[in-house]
Amino acid sequence: MFGSLIRRKQTQRPLGEDDAAFESTTFSLSTTVPRPSERRTDERLIAMLRVAKLTDGAEREQLIRVRNVSAGGLMAEVGHMVTVGEAVSIELSSQKIMSTVVWIRDGTAGFKFDQNIDLGELLAGRKPRHGFRPRPPRLEVNCKANVKLENSYYTVDVHDISLGGMKVEPIEEYCLGKKVVVVVESLRPVRGEIRWFSDRKAGIVFDQPLKFEELAEWIGKRLEMATLKASVRDS
Repeated sequence: MFGSLIRRKQTQRPLGEDDAAFESTTFSLSTTVPRPSERRTDERLIAMLRVAKLTDGAEREQLIRVRNVSAGGLMAEVGHMVTVGEAVSIELSSQKIMSTVVWIRDGTAGFKFDQNIDLGELLAGRKPRHGFRPRPPRLEVNCKANVKLENSYYTVDVHDISLGGMKVEPIEEYCLGKKVVVVVESLRPVRGEIRWFSDRKAGIVFDQPLKFEELAEWIGKRLEMATLKASVRDS
């Protein structure tokens, strides 16, 4: 489902100046929820690509690509569809914002924040600093992975994954600082480095971040499988 959604958006996407707008997040001074027809170039504060984490009422998580943000809400592309009126939590720039779905159209949804947010604080929390690498939103998962370290292979449990890395266990302390190749079920092999270790848990930072499309599609498939299993179990 999510793969076809991505391909459809790519074929319909116009070339030219709209490409730049498509690849950036627009921040607006308005308190209204952004809609697809809006053009707020006069109110634009800053443009950058944002990826957020959405958690629905059933505690299912997915990545969403944020296109417009105002003090009162946001517009984003969603892979696993949500329902109008549904209460959700959105993690944006390390802030968890309680929200409600107010509209849905062609794989895009509008979310109204329960309380208006301080855009200045939101943006200040993401200012680049020397040596600072913003941490992408992490998705909790429960799956296995194979970690290749030199000539050894480890089978580990994955606790969470983001565009930039993952947390796994068990790993031994001597692996800290080592280069690895990680293979997660249904996801391509990824090269990275073990950056931290604690109580046999380790954090792996990818050499090159995953693309939004591949991780979102992978998560989307897992959500669909979990939903299907739940429906079969309840029937």
